[in-house]
Amino acid sequence: MAEDDGAEEIEHAAELVERVAAIDIAKASGMVCVRVPHEDKPGKRVQRVFHVAATSGAILDLGDHLVCQGVTRVVMEATSTYWKPFFFLLEARGLECWLVNARDVKNVPGRPKTDKLDAVWLAKLAERGMLRASFVPPKPVRELRDLTRSRAVLTHERTRHKQRGEKLLEDAQIKLSTVLSDIYGVSGRAMLEALIAGERSPKALADLAHGTVKATPTVLAEALRGQFDEHHAFMLRMLLDTIDHLNVQIDRLTARITTKFAELADQRPDTDDGGDDGPGQGLLLPLTDVERLDEIPGIGPGTAQVILAEIGLDMSVFPTAGHLVSWAKLSPRTIQSGGKHTSGPTGKGNPWLRGALGEAAVSAARTDTFLGARYRRLVKRRGHMKALVAVARSILVSVWHLMSNPRARYRELGADFHTRNLDPARKTRDLVRQLKALGHDVTLTPATI
Repeated sequence: MAEDDGAEEIEHAAELVERVAAIDIAKASGMVCVRVPHEDKPGKRVQRVFHVAATSGAILDLGDHLVCQGVTRVVMEATSTYWKPFFFLLEARGLECWLVNARDVKNVPGRPKTDKLDAVWLAKLAERGMLRASFVPPKPVRELRDLTRSRAVLTHERTRHKQRGEKLLEDAQIKLSTVLSDIYGVSGRAMLEALIAGERSPKALADLAHGTVKATPTVLAEALRGQFDEHHAFMLRMLLDTIDHLNVQIDRLTARITTKFAELADQRPDTDDGGDDGPGQGLLLPLTDVERLDEIPGIGPGTAQVILAEIGLDMSVFPTAGHLVSWAKLSPRTIQSGGKHTSGPTGKGNPWLRGALGEAAVSAARTDTFLGARYRRLVKRRGHMKALVAVARSILVSVWHLMSNPRARYRELGADFHTRNLDPARKTRDLVRQLKALGHDVTLTPATI
């Protein structure tokens, strides 16, 4: 007799959506399919497909039409950024809008592909409850995303210009980067400005170094001996001006991000239920969300801002920490077939969130903390990259718990957590198995105390 996995009761009627609309979106237009029940023939559907321009006026008229038709759900694919006018304007009209992943609504192979057929297919999937809505954060969080992502882009651009400046110095045989950890620090910047101003004496340039520079004046002078000419001075001036401009822009973005987080903190409802605080909670001074996340090893204020901007402040969107980790694509896919269980790649996920968590995981792996110990335990058998993904997952789980409870605080378990909670019998079995694998006969005698 075949093994039965158990019967599962499914409420099919609850999954059906009677009045639904789907939009196949392009840059300048959208193909709309509306499916509603037939007025005179029970069990029959009425389908209408029509073309709508992607202008504000046309979309608002579409919203009025859908409301008059009694449509309760509007579904659209995430097509570049062209979905935003349709989503935001129809949502403001009071319609329930779902943004779905194009991979989830891929048409059946072998069928013709047109905008009309795609809209009809999307509408049929929507009315049968076969789609999952993507996470679209509210407007304040979307604005935070714009700010943090712009800051990341400008920071990357600043790094590119700094690297170009270093290459320019190499072209002039100036080996400043070999003797200074940061050629754009106080000492390095003073030397660069002097070079641009016309100073060519290696000794005079070396004397501009501050006391924190470890290299000796002789070594500095030798590194500053080169063929720096007027062309190099012109190019370096342009690069330094661009770097200074980017610094100002990044500082402006950081200030606005901080202000936005303060405004969101004031708008958040007080969810203090008066319950008992758990370990590591309930300290006297209340902290902001960014400050609480900053207590996690590897996370700094800037990284905390990026994480919160990407996942939002309301964790009710993600019922459990597992839902958030799965959405971020930090959990391996489970593949089961023919009784075999394997794990697949995690997937791409949100690149901005994964980048921030990756940097945090690298920093946490170097610390003498629970997360650092977790990395060192996993890297021996799973490799560097998988160990970092596991640490990033642990960080995101901690973030979910902290954001789910405004009174929670991060509590460090310690690098010896696994050692303190070790199962002696299991450890004994592992060591005996390893010795037997090496060809030894093992006889255990309990120690006498």
